[in-house]
Amino acid sequence: MERHQTLGEFIIENQKDFPYAKGELSALLSSIKLAGKMVNESINKAGLAQILGKIGRENVQGESQAKLDLLANDVFVSTLKNRGEICGIASEELEDFIAFEDEIHKEAKYIVLMDPLDGSSNIDVDITVGTIFSIYRRISPVGTKVTKEDFLQPGKNQVAAGYIIYGTSTILVYTTGNGVNGFTFDPGIGSFFLSHPSIKFPKEGCIYSVNEGNYIHFPKGIKKLIKWMQELDNASKRPYTARYTGSLVADFHRNMLLGGLYLYPQGTTSPKGKLRLLYECNPMAFLAEQAGGKASDGENRIMEIIPSELHERAPFICGNSEMVAIAERFIGEMTKD
Repeated sequence: MERHQTLGEFIIENQKDFPYAKGELSALLSSIKLAGKMVNESINKAGLAQILGKIGRENVQGESQAKLDLLANDVFVSTLKNRGEICGIASEELEDFIAFEDEIHKEAKYIVLMDPLDGSSNIDVDITVGTIFSIYRRISPVGTKVTKEDFLQPGKNQVAAGYIIYGTSTILVYTTGNGVNGFTFDPGIGSFFLSHPSIKFPKEGCIYSVNEGNYIHFPKGIKKLIKWMQELDNASKRPYTARYTGSLVADFHRNMLLGGLYLYPQGTTSPKGKLRLLYECNPMAFLAEQAGGKASDGENRIMEIIPSELHERAPFICGNSEMVAIAERFIGEMTKD
């Protein structure tokens, strides 16, 4: 019987890709792995532990917080802080970033941005959710207090990014700029094992993921694109199949494996789009490009955008390269009119 490589073994084996890191990045990824296990356990027993539902208040984005949002946030913040590899962390659930100034963080070179529980509105009805993370090297001097500018870096500066998907199985998918690999959690052993090596988007896709309930609010180019994807055309394998869960992690994961396009454009209810640039769009864009796909705001490469706010939003079009190019063409044609 073939023995699968563990995530820990894979990280150690690939440390050579980061000679400047001296093991810190590997330790940081191990901390994310540990926090993911803890969140996975909480999700699996959420109903019994009475941690379903909302808490009756909103986060900084004006969105209702679920009990598990805060639990996941606390788990990741405390786990990442305890290891000492990062000097700061920013989260969807926190208004401002947290700076770590303890002695163990004095020489830390990295910062983390994260969405601790993407798609948390799905928890109460047992639909897939996930965690998204993005890792950067700080730009302020090591030994000083981390600054906001350390977090406001373009996505092209990411040194690692990934997500954990909590579904029928729990899978950690990440990239350090050398391809995309996925690791499935074996709860019986308590370890993640390499199950999806060198993931690539299929050359062709036939799935599109968009909240069509917002159709009336979309710009003309997106409306025309959606109608085009729904038209019958055997030569281009249309109509495409619509699949949307309300969890970016779930929709992205499916589209990357099967071939598809994810859309969350701007609209009259979301003038700048709904997704957050720093801890949703950028990490997914990094993964998409490393898997042979593409990510755009409709005109520009997502990872080239210079952020100005911690919780900045951006339109997001991501997936199979050819499908993203078609979407950009529809948007461009409407812009010219």
